[in-house]
Amino acid sequence: QVQLVESGGGMVQAGGSLRLYCAASGRTISDYPMGWFRQAPGKAREFVAGISTRGQSTLLAESVKGRFTISRDNVKNMVYLQMNSLKPEDTAVYYCVTATFYSGDDFRPGHSWGRGTQVTVAS
Repeated sequence: QVQLVESGGGMVQAGGSLRLYCAASGRTISDYPMGWFRQAPGKAREFVAGISTRGQSTLLAESVKGRFTISRDNVKNMVYLQMNSLKPEDTAVYYCVTATFYSGDDFRPGHSWGRGTQVTVAS
């Protein structure tokens, strides 16, 4: 089973940018579609972005389209989330996850989750 560790979170002003990192170990991530979820206080965990095994296809939640980009480097066993034009409503803990299913319009998370990294966007 793959182990995932997120980093890169922090506090930023609205309109700013952050880049999140997901480092995988234990198994190559090239076997999995990968994704990012987030959970704000008092809210359910929600899908943010997904990427196919070789990175040729991505899927983004409507709320982040045009602002966030997901990418991966299978050689380095890394997944990235570039977040631009951040808004206070993007404040959440962000989690990296493997997928059991991925298509152009659907992403189903698997069982390998990281512990998350906190992103706080100040207004």
